[in-house]
Amino acid sequence: MTDEEEYRGPATLTLDDGPIAVEVRMSARFEPIEGRFRWAGRTNPVDDLRERVSAGLRTATITIPGAPDTSVKLSEPDPWGGVRISGAGTPPWFPAAAGGDA
Repeated sequence: MTDEEEYRGPATLTLDDGPIAVEVRMSARFEPIEGRFRWAGRTNPVDDLRERVSAGLRTATITIPGAPDTSVKLSEPDPWGGVRISGAGTPPWFPAAAGGDA
């Protein structure tokens, strides 16, 4: 995996009532049949986020420093308290110059 296919570091998840700072670990893979990337990862444990996702929150916007805002799906918390995040299209850590969805 190249450095560009993986991101570890700070991010902000913007929920309907404001932002939550998180640390994330994500990776991407290109799906040639779809002609676009699929990416996924996890956040660090954040009590407020975990509680909101457990109560049914399923979407947010993720912002990685230096990259455009991207829609993200939220899934059930893992046993360590992190929240699974996923999406399709240009990974949120790619710079805006990398282009949009294929």
